[in-house]
Amino acid sequence: MNTFEALGIEEGLLHSIKALGFTQPTPIQEKAIPVLLQGTKDFIGLAQTGTGKTAAFGLPLLQLINKEDRFPQALIVCPTRELCLQITSDLEKFKSKKNNIAVTAVYGGTSITMQIRDLKRGTHIVVATPGRLIDLIERKAINLDKIHYVVLDEADEMLNMGFKEDIEFILKNTPNRQSIWLFSATMPAEIRQVSKRYMDQPFEITVGKVNSGNVNIDHQYYATQHHNRYEVLKRIIDFNPGIYGIVFARTKADTQEIAEKLTREGYDIDAIHGDLTQQQRDKVMGLFRDKSVKLLVATDVAARGIDVQGITHVINYELPDDVEVYTHRSGRTGRAGKSGVSVSIVTPKETYRLRQIERLVNTRVHKMDIPSGKDVCRKQFFHFIDKMLQADISHGEYETYLPILREKFASVEKEEILQRVAALEFDRFLKYYENAADLNMRTDDRRSDRRGDRQEARGDRGGLRDRDTKGRSFSGGGNYQRLFVNLGTKDGFYKASFLQFILDMSDLKKEVLGKIDMKEMTSWIEIEPSAGKKMIKAIDGKNYRGRKIRMNDAETGGSRKK
Repeated sequence: MNTFEALGIEEGLLHSIKALGFTQPTPIQEKAIPVLLQGTKDFIGLAQTGTGKTAAFGLPLLQLINKEDRFPQALIVCPTRELCLQITSDLEKFKSKKNNIAVTAVYGGTSITMQIRDLKRGTHIVVATPGRLIDLIERKAINLDKIHYVVLDEADEMLNMGFKEDIEFILKNTPNRQSIWLFSATMPAEIRQVSKRYMDQPFEITVGKVNSGNVNIDHQYYATQHHNRYEVLKRIIDFNPGIYGIVFARTKADTQEIAEKLTREGYDIDAIHGDLTQQQRDKVMGLFRDKSVKLLVATDVAARGIDVQGITHVINYELPDDVEVYTHRSGRTGRAGKSGVSVSIVTPKETYRLRQIERLVNTRVHKMDIPSGKDVCRKQFFHFIDKMLQADISHGEYETYLPILREKFASVEKEEILQRVAALEFDRFLKYYENAADLNMRTDDRRSDRRGDRQEARGDRGGLRDRDTKGRSFSGGGNYQRLFVNLGTKDGFYKASFLQFILDMSDLKKEVLGKIDMKEMTSWIEIEPSAGKKMIKAIDGKNYRGRKIRMNDAETGGSRKK
């Protein structure tokens, strides 16, 4: 097996990564680093999240930078604030033994004035989210003329979030780049188009199969009826004591409802969604990172860019509409060589989508029996016993209390003491699960499951529907309704933040949208006719920063709110 030294990493960086515990390169690092160290080749690296991509491009960048020239020489563009901060933190660690290389993070949700000040002090590497970077370019607060290396990290996520035009704008503003390094988990057509337009015969490598799942992740599902979904979620959580994970739900309303119900029942849980301010989001993420909160309920949009180590489980409360999203969800666990579990709660109507996911990730999703109440209590009991036996009693003054304890328990048998300890810990579980129902699918349910499978394969309860090129179905034959809204770039929006705003306001899925055309003061939105009324009703008449929002049908001028 190769070593980092054999790949060409210089001595100063070797000391740093050795101190971090890096011994052997991962497959993506082994294949990418020798190519990237040349500094002149365009590069495409396809690999799942959590395979060590940051070191794959970060170490070569740190080695190629000329530290004597204190101006931006490398630009790393990534989809979210969280990932931006994570990459910056990793680069700081990698270069800790190599002095005088400055790394500056620029991202939305915080003071742009402070970031401009940091850039004016001089920097070598800029890590940026697209929206904030474009703000800085337009203010002429950053000069990209001397950028040699552009890294596009999580390129598929950036395109999913509507950043295609932003990426092209950024690439046009780096006229003297020597190479583009593109990293992505999947390879949709839009990325291929960008690579053809801006890259020159890129060197392409794939670790694993394109769109395949991480081999360290065990994919599981529990089949149940829709009305049992919440109870199944609780069983999964209770059956996995010590769980540290993310529960994915479709809408912000779902995340809030699930988190509130579980909190009331005593679980350490919180939610992130589009309604949170950046300060609230940072607080929730801080609690999750230090494990004060063991479970996070999140929408797909809000969870993008979350990079937290040690996540044991990803739970799909519902399967995503876009099956490719499943790979991004499951990729939150099983990182850095550790194992993880991706669990899905599947109703009969979702069985067809489950088969699509199996084909996409090229692996079997294992059907699991929903644990019985007795199974849960037994698992919790043994977990408690193991915790008790592993408790550290070497510190503290426990011996001081031993005479009192012996006196108190002199007339009580050891078995009774153990029973009382167990009763204190498990009384809630035993009472709750005493008469717990069997939530597994019965024979009649399986017949319904097969009917649901056939119906969904046809497109939904009966007749065939038109499908667009991404497999989305809608009754309008692909025709969109066009909406007008009096919000634009002057309101502080860029395309991705505007997309998130309208989806969060309306609780609609991005699959119902077509093209979004943004101007300075106004925007036009293509939307499936069946969803147009709901979006208008949710947004028209609301206030944004003290201004009344006006949204209507662009053709008729009517609000269609009734």
